Amino acid sequence: MIVRYTETLHNGIQSQVLSRYAIGYVLQGTKYIYDGDQRQVLTRGTIFYLGIGHHYIENCPENNQPYEQILFYYSPADLQRILMHLNIAYGLDLTNTHTCEKCRNATHVAMPAWNSLKNFFASMNDMLRDEEFRGDGAAEDIKMTELIYLIASHEESCLKNKLLSNVDTAKKNFEQTIFAHIFKDIPIEELARLTNRSLTSFKKEFRRHFQIPPHKWFIRQRLMHSRLLLISTSKSISEIGNECAFPNTSHFIKLFKKEYQVTPAVYRHRHQASESDPAAVQPHGKELETEAAI
Repeated sequence: MIVRYTETLHNGIQSQVLSRYAIGYVLQGTKYIYDGDQRQVLTRGTIFYLGIGHHYIENCPENNQPYEQILFYYSPADLQRILMHLNIAYGLDLTNTHTCEKCRNATHVAMPAWNSLKNFFASMNDMLRDEEFRGDGAAEDIKMTELIYLIASHEESCLKNKLLSNVDTAKKNFEQTIFAHIFKDIPIEELARLTNRSLTSFKKEFRRHFQIPPHKWFIRQRLMHSRLLLISTSKSISEIGNECAFPNTSHFIKLFKKEYQVTPAVYRHRHQASESDPAAVQPHGKELETEAAI
């Protein structure tokens, strides 16, 4: 599925849950993708990848113009079918030799688009304005094939690495089960059963996908979501702790302070202070800038 997305108002940080992989392109405005205390900045002309699961994003219109992007959604089965066709019909080399710590554990990556991709998304922008194109499955499949070819035939990069690693259908099913239970009080033994694995096999597979033990990963994901609720809603600390599946408020506060060195109340206060007076407090975290001007 291919979607052209427009946001005319700045709606702040939002939680986005994906059940499929996505490749997107910023047509206009600025996009922020949050990961813990780091914020990646995506400007016009940037192509990005989003994995299955939760993402914390902020789309910012600029200069009285709306934020605009194009998104391609796909499943491992879609990708496998297209790559097989490109390999058989055109001899596309599907070797993936890219290795780097930066993208190995990341659920999103971004980079400036090269000229052929810029031209591709410019034509897609025109096509998505055409009523005859929208909903035409064959036309969408052709454009998806073209996009995958442009990425897979390009030089080694984090984007290409993420794309080629999505062929594993079993990986998708495993990840979908995990992400579907982030905010549920469910024992690891039950998760192992739901993924058709023994407890030992489940723990090994979990580490292979997420690089840390299950309990630590689930706590981290819940704390990240609690931060979003603290700065984007007026819910009480206890309400947020409960929504993020912490057994009681004191336990939530203790874990939050251990992870971020401040209590939830202080974290919210600092954010509100920075919103009203940016010079009042130091910004939390680092920014990773990705800029590409057309």
